[in-house]
Amino acid sequence: MRLDAERLDWKQGLLLLAAALALFLPGFSTLPPVDRDESRYAVATTQMLKSGDFVDIRFQEDARHLQPAGAYWLQSATVAAFSDPEARAIWAHRLPSLAAALAAVLATAAFASLWLGARGGLLAGLLLASCMSLGFEARIAKTDAALLAAVTLAQFAFMALYTGRSASRGLAALFWAALGFGMLVKGPIILIVTGLCALVLLVWDRRPKRFASLRAAWGVPLALLIALPWYVAIGVITDGGFFQTAIGDNLLHKVGTGQQSHGGPPGYHLIGFVLMFWPGALLAAAALPFVWRHRDRPEVRFLIAWIVPAWLVFEFVSTKLPHYVLPLYPAIAMLTAAAAITPGEPGPKWTRWLFFAYLVLWILVSGLLIGLAPAGAVVYGGRLPPLSVVLAVLAAVALVLMLMALARGRRDRAIVAGAVAAFFVTANTYGLVLPGLTNLWLSPQIAEAARAARPDCESVRIVTTPYHEPSLVFLNGSANTTLADTPDQAAQAMRGAGSCAVAVVGAEQQAAFLARATALGLALTPAGKVTGQNYSDGAELDLTLYVPGGA
Repeated sequence: MRLDAERLDWKQGLLLLAAALALFLPGFSTLPPVDRDESRYAVATTQMLKSGDFVDIRFQEDARHLQPAGAYWLQSATVAAFSDPEARAIWAHRLPSLAAALAAVLATAAFASLWLGARGGLLAGLLLASCMSLGFEARIAKTDAALLAAVTLAQFAFMALYTGRSASRGLAALFWAALGFGMLVKGPIILIVTGLCALVLLVWDRRPKRFASLRAAWGVPLALLIALPWYVAIGVITDGGFFQTAIGDNLLHKVGTGQQSHGGPPGYHLIGFVLMFWPGALLAAAALPFVWRHRDRPEVRFLIAWIVPAWLVFEFVSTKLPHYVLPLYPAIAMLTAAAAITPGEPGPKWTRWLFFAYLVLWILVSGLLIGLAPAGAVVYGGRLPPLSVVLAVLAAVALVLMLMALARGRRDRAIVAGAVAAFFVTANTYGLVLPGLTNLWLSPQIAEAARAARPDCESVRIVTTPYHEPSLVFLNGSANTTLADTPDQAAQAMRGAGSCAVAVVGAEQQAAFLARATALGLALTPAGKVTGQNYSDGAELDLTLYVPGGA
């Protein structure tokens, strides 16, 4: 591993920040609220701001006891500072994810530069910024980008202390503060990553004195001071119900069963890595011989201990989602960057054949990602924007340049070319095509059609069945949206909803709904239609709007 004297300076940091923003901003404010997790977080945050209750998390009347309150607090802060709950501006809820993604990228670059110099640090940051998984999480208002930032800061501070690069009290404080923040964002997940890393290092090198610089005597109380007050408060308010739901019904069930059909066999994350860390996945595969050769170096040993044990846990947990391994990506980015700036040595012949097979898979995934936006525009939008074709061609050219640089042994240039390709793909997908596919964004259509059906009403009460997506609750407001389980419940809700009510009823539910409405003495008139595909479950929907009276 080559070490340079030069460290990342503020100008290089600004350059990396600009590159990361270019990768994260397309579609950031133009993508409608996404179902289902993002919209649930946004609704709960809006209710938190309106009620002033920042402890007990709610989605409409239902308790949302799945995660701690940290992400909701961050969203509440950005909505209060830059928008208003009534504005229902989803971009304001996404700002914490964007800030956290940027923090993770800059922290990766800054800490990597301690070992790899400025050039290696920039490449590590660029690898993380350009990967598909983080690009998605930076645009979504939920917990995973914030968790990544916490893990990145904690682990790299731990690494600096463990390797003797620093014995700073400030780094120890950063480690424990990041642990406390991570526990406040997503419970014990950060402890799984950090704890397994520490355990493996303890067994591997048998030097417990390396951990003395963590200063646990005052560090543990610091972490608890950050996280514990909310846990105590929610335990008192819910009489322990939060822990029963969050740990017993959520966490332990994820370990034993695939929740919400999100199961998968061991190897799920390994197979998905080619997509989730694209385009850098190919370079990460090429770095494996380097990692093996340098496994005895303290820095490499630490990064291996960061990645491998937690990865194995995520592989054998029954519930699997692609973003679960995201907290391990900064370590992968640093190892990949280290290999890129170190003169390479050919590995055994079998590793070259294995890499060739992986290259074929990577090319197939690359073609899929490049063609996704143009194909989506044709299939769901009925037309092919010329700019989408141009961006796809530019992405393909950048990938060809990436492969040429890799073939010439210039992995550093390959990383840069891959990031350029990632920019064109994300600009095409998130910035250009997805926001315009109105047939897939039913909630904005429904909210707009309901307002058009009752133009004289300041706010419209929507009663809907069977369409129950949280994005509609966010766009129309919790108090003004009723998600009826049955046509009978929808008719009952319309009876007391007032003149500004609009029922949104699926084609298969219309006969039962109208029969029940007639039995209740309601006079309803059709007031429009909304058709399209619910991307959350793939269902094609034909929804009719009904308003009271003869309007």
